[in-house]
Amino acid sequence: MELLSEHGCFGGLQRFYRHDSKEIGLPMRFSVFLPPSAAHHSAHDPAHSPAPALLFLAGLTCNEETFMIKAGAQRLAAELGLALIAPDTSPRGANLPGESGSWDFGVGAGFYIDATQAPWAKHWRMESYITQELLPLVTSTLPINAARVGIFGHSMGGHGALTLALKYPGLFKSVSAFAPICAPSHCPWGQKAFTGYLGAEESSWAAHDATALMGQHTAAPYPGGILIDQGLADKFLAEQLHPHLFEAACASASQPLSLRQHAGYDHGYYFIASFMADHLQHHAQQLAH
Repeated sequence: MELLSEHGCFGGLQRFYRHDSKEIGLPMRFSVFLPPSAAHHSAHDPAHSPAPALLFLAGLTCNEETFMIKAGAQRLAAELGLALIAPDTSPRGANLPGESGSWDFGVGAGFYIDATQAPWAKHWRMESYITQELLPLVTSTLPINAARVGIFGHSMGGHGALTLALKYPGLFKSVSAFAPICAPSHCPWGQKAFTGYLGAEESSWAAHDATALMGQHTAAPYPGGILIDQGLADKFLAEQLHPHLFEAACASASQPLSLRQHAGYDHGYYFIASFMADHLQHHAQQLAH
């Protein structure tokens, strides 16, 4: 992997990388923040314990820089000794017809799933990219502990965080989300993406729908609790997000859920930055062991 840039940040290092992805078949970019405890140690230093890490999945139209620039997470992550990892939100450079025709499908809108429909199936493989390639890459080459990784995200990335956590509990020890798309099978964003990437047969959609996935559980997959923050001034709440459906599914599975709803907060990064510290603390507690 190629280091594109490196910046000192709260005693740690903020890095941006590019690598040739086998899963995607194209170059992919991602960012990593290493806290001071890990920034100046190699991955194979026997005298140093690798850092726990949080993987953040960003929302529609975002990229690997958005979270690191806007969320204000590095200061507390440095104090807590947490590494931060942020992938891009889709493949780029495939030059497929229609890939840039709308802001909620194609480029910047990978939805963290593996597409099965042409022409998307060849490159739009974000689920396999994250779980099978990116995480093994960063944990094998950087001082990051593969056994202590949490996942969180925003909007489309909140959908990705919830679904990947539920599908890969062996990879992720903790999960949270900001304004996630909780039931994509039942909202316009999800229906558009799933139809395009997975096909019109809705039976295939449930494997990528957090509410449906939680509904398959009879015991809590994350007994330490799931944290979701939602702004009540979010213009997408009523039509696109449906946290009440996920809340009901968690209740049925006896999954502890803290669904916090905040008056006056919208869908953007001012909202995310306002509650970032709570999410980092939530994960730090569950990744401590």
